[in-house]
Amino acid sequence: MSSFYRVAAFTPTVTLANPIANAKAIIDGIEVARAKGAKLYVTPALSLTGATCGDLFRVASLERHILTAIEMITQTLLESEVCVVGLPLRIHDRLYNCAAVLTQNEILGIVPKQQLSQRAESEEARYFTPGTLAPNVTLFETALVDAHQLFSVGSFTFAVDLSDLWSTQPTATMLAAGRAQLLLHLDASPMVIGRAAAVETMVQANAARWACPYVYCNAGLGESTTDNVYSGQVVMANNGRLLVTSQWTTDVQLMDFNPRWVDYVRMRESDFANLPTEQLLVCECLELAMEASDGAYAGLEANPFVPQDAQTLAQRCNEILLLQTAALRKRFEHTHAKRLVIGLSGGLDSTLALLVCARMAEVCGLPPTAILGVTMPGFGTSKRTRSNVDVLAEELGIELREIPIAPGVEQHFKDIGHDPDVKDVTYENAQARARTYLLMDLANQENGLLVGTGDLSEIALGWSTYNGDHMSMYSVNCDVPKLLVRHCVQWVAQHSQPALAKALQDICDTPVSPELLPGEQHTESIVGSYELHDFFLYYFFKYGCDQEELASLATLLHGETYSEEVRTRTLEIFCRRFVQQQFKRSASPDGPKVGTVALSPRGDWHMPSDAAFQW
Repeated sequence: MSSFYRVAAFTPTVTLANPIANAKAIIDGIEVARAKGAKLYVTPALSLTGATCGDLFRVASLERHILTAIEMITQTLLESEVCVVGLPLRIHDRLYNCAAVLTQNEILGIVPKQQLSQRAESEEARYFTPGTLAPNVTLFETALVDAHQLFSVGSFTFAVDLSDLWSTQPTATMLAAGRAQLLLHLDASPMVIGRAAAVETMVQANAARWACPYVYCNAGLGESTTDNVYSGQVVMANNGRLLVTSQWTTDVQLMDFNPRWVDYVRMRESDFANLPTEQLLVCECLELAMEASDGAYAGLEANPFVPQDAQTLAQRCNEILLLQTAALRKRFEHTHAKRLVIGLSGGLDSTLALLVCARMAEVCGLPPTAILGVTMPGFGTSKRTRSNVDVLAEELGIELREIPIAPGVEQHFKDIGHDPDVKDVTYENAQARARTYLLMDLANQENGLLVGTGDLSEIALGWSTYNGDHMSMYSVNCDVPKLLVRHCVQWVAQHSQPALAKALQDICDTPVSPELLPGEQHTESIVGSYELHDFFLYYFFKYGCDQEELASLATLLHGETYSEEVRTRTLEIFCRRFVQQQFKRSASPDGPKVGTVALSPRGDWHMPSDAAFQW
């Protein structure tokens, strides 16, 4: 399995100015998190004392009890465990708001808060000195005081950030530039109306900006409510995805992350390569070598292209159609075309492309008859798909022409000396190419723009006939995976009149087929499940997963849906075809990028057609 590591964050109920009681509460949280497989534990700022102690921060007895509390926690920690706690720390004649990174019987390092909060409700400046003034000294024999130090535990490197979440100069930028693969943000800020949502947005944005997992842990229950209330908010995000959010609870929150994925995303999708490499102090703790987790709390999705929330999915479908429509309109107007020409098979892809054409015509104030739909029945065309084309044309008001291709293809077989009884790739591809040259010629005849229908899943597999359905004048579906194509069509069906909705739903229910052979021909029985192919494409493209890692992820997320035999066979097909079929992608037509996974040779995916890539 891929190397995921589990981090736990929790806000224990504090007993103000009682480090011993707070240490016991933290230990209780550690034991719960440990039982759930975590190895790294995060608590809020000033978690050993509480954040609302006031002038009690300065008293000597509190300092003495803090040292006892730290010893209690370090003695509780097992080998390869790390706990981050917040505490006030006196260095000479100054008091600092700090985080201590603890492991078994040892303090690894001390991180002072550099920039104290300037918000009106904060009294930090009354008690604490900015960490920028803290001396770089070693305390407790092994713990160096440094705001910009990193902690390497062998498997990954993390950093602790105590800066204000709203800081105009966030410390996290320097920490991430120094190659921190995990950022831990300890806070002690009161809650007011609207702040919880703002914190979620900020944490999610920070995780996206620094392309890494980001943990935010704030003070909570037990703090004084003399003037403020603390909600114990915990927010966890990874690479822009919000994974955990909680308030008003002491429950342990968990997140898994893969440090190699962090490096890959930073290398491929961010501007980290342009950042000057920060030479930060690294506290090497190689002996910790944390154990990998199962990735159950990594926010992994079996269908990563398809949002699980119905409202989010509806928004996604609407946004895809808006992007496709805007892109097609620009190309249509730029080429001074008079009509849109599209081949209609009655399948999912051509249906979505037709719906985009209909939307574009409406936006541009064109009559529906500006769209010329062409159905070209061949040797495998079914009555079901053909009848659905008729309903689509009638309900959308487009012009529909039928041009049977069988006579022309039969003549073509005679011309090249092919036996029509041999139902091989020539038999199939001849039909696909016949349809394309008819559509191209019609587009010329009508001063039109031929709209392509192929989707992202087919492009990834090269599941198209070269210079057949592979080619068009503009490919509107090129960045929409097969599963999302179906959801987009279903979404339109939900907002359509009954006759059109019925036809659209029937199209969604029809098995995917090229209909090039007599009788039933199901694409997924040949190449495997598109659900699995979309899954493999996403994790390969986003995180650079190799074949072994893809197999492990498929077992974790699809093990109950598909047998090992099916998963293995489909993965082998994906790995082979993705490499072998690059030559088709290298000669693909223009089309709009609508998602973060795209295979245009002019943009997101550059790959030699003759690569001998070994998975």
